[in-house]
Amino acid sequence: MSTTELPTREVPLNPGQSALLFIDVQNFCIRRDGGEFKDVSDDDIAGKYGYYFDRLNSIAIPNMLRLQAAFRAARIEVLYTTIESLTRDGRDRGLNYKIVGFNVPRGSWDGKVIDELAPGDDEIVLPKSSSSVFISTNIDYLLRNLGAKQLVLAGVVTDECVESAVRDACDLGYLVTLVPDACATYSQERQDNSLRVIKGYCRQVYTNDLIEEISAACQVVLSKKS
Repeated sequence: MSTTELPTREVPLNPGQSALLFIDVQNFCIRRDGGEFKDVSDDDIAGKYGYYFDRLNSIAIPNMLRLQAAFRAARIEVLYTTIESLTRDGRDRGLNYKIVGFNVPRGSWDGKVIDELAPGDDEIVLPKSSSSVFISTNIDYLLRNLGAKQLVLAGVVTDECVESAVRDACDLGYLVTLVPDACATYSQERQDNSLRVIKGYCRQVYTNDLIEEISAACQVVLSKKS
């Protein structure tokens, strides 16, 4: 095989074979009074987590909303995963979540997607109890049933659960698109480091460009039908 025949990640989205997944955009780790931050002092919120909350509110969430609207308009599947145990006491959690003390009880407010990004009536929400959604849910099975070969990822936090999903999706044979300006972590340094180290697992396309790409792809589909 010549180098010109080698496959590439730089493949525009095919609306009929794509899905968008929002990772952990939930009350637990997005809201000031969510479980991850309810015991954190105001000083630490302003200092240690100031960058994170500012990025969420000014960049990441607004771009997630735009992506959600664009993908829905293009009739591309939109899915969500949240940190949430299958039990109230969290006995089903993975060892890592037990060690760090993350327990989002089944059915709790902490486990709900934030109101701004509330799932549609027939959109899929997958509770997970591990960093990677591919480890503790049946998402691979679902995506294959949906005919998805290209997976778009956005959410929090970039260098933890998002990055884990990028790597696992890539290894399972999906073409992965990460939307950097629809993700957030706790510092610019961590954001930049994560984007740099996972370049080998995904293509990285910013919100404006991805929406334009979807729009163009939909126009092509419509022209073929007319």
